[in-house]
Amino acid sequence: MEKVEIRRVGVLVKPHHPEAARTICRLLAHLNARGVALVTTPREDRAEIEREAGCPLEVLEAERLADSVDLIVVLGGDGTMISTARLLDNRHVPVLGVNYGRLGYLTEVRVEEMTDALDAVLAGDYRIDSRVMLAAELWRGEEKLLRNRVLNDAVVSKSALARIIEIETRLDGQLVNVFRADGLIVSTPTGSTAYNLSAGGPIIYPSMNAVVITPICPHTLSNRPLVVPDTAEIEVTLRTPREEVALTLDGQVGVRLEANDRVKIVKSRTTFNLVQPPARNYFEVLRGKLKWGR
Repeated sequence: MEKVEIRRVGVLVKPHHPEAARTICRLLAHLNARGVALVTTPREDRAEIEREAGCPLEVLEAERLADSVDLIVVLGGDGTMISTARLLDNRHVPVLGVNYGRLGYLTEVRVEEMTDALDAVLAGDYRIDSRVMLAAELWRGEEKLLRNRVLNDAVVSKSALARIIEIETRLDGQLVNVFRADGLIVSTPTGSTAYNLSAGGPIIYPSMNAVVITPICPHTLSNRPLVVPDTAEIEVTLRTPREEVALTLDGQVGVRLEANDRVKIVKSRTTFNLVQPPARNYFEVLRGKLKWGR
């Protein structure tokens, strides 16, 4: 992805965060002094922010904002970044994450580093880390019920009271297995450090062209996670009737499944483009977040 001159910056904020207004004030004054416009979504505290920053605040609905800016700054945690990835749809706007959350695999910049990081981006001193996304479709017979992109994972899982379910899994039409398990995770490399990791799946380096298929608590212990090419079409079919089972996309979009519902998953043509400092070290991030060696 080519670097572009940044003249307009959009800001998306974790909902109901107590520090949001103060941080937007800082950003607005900082960017305005550099001749860069700041745009955010509608806010009740707009007048307060304008008074504190000493300059006007432009507001747009989220989808219009994404169409009108050269860079998006996300103030939040990984959940806010994931919802931003879904909002961008097929747009290729680069995204800088500022960590308001806890783990922050995707939001690596601390709040106190925010203005320095922005100045580096405005000066062109950054690189783009393009993360693979998946496109998931839910089919019931010949009817397509849902289509959405995911940055982390698509998960088929049973409710707490349901029995073990059977999930038929095919790769490019070839039968892989009928997993008897509590569920199944189909994860991107980015999502490999999320639910996949908790379920015993491997960590995949973010730039790998791979997808992980991980059974959740499989009945047969030899059913281990599979790493497959991201060029393949994965089809997952629920074969168990009369149980409470759901499809969950990135932990934020969910729909109940019926027996013989099919989930088709392919690599999305759109990537999620993260702004990274030039000296960023992925293994340093893992050591810090996973407490390796401590």
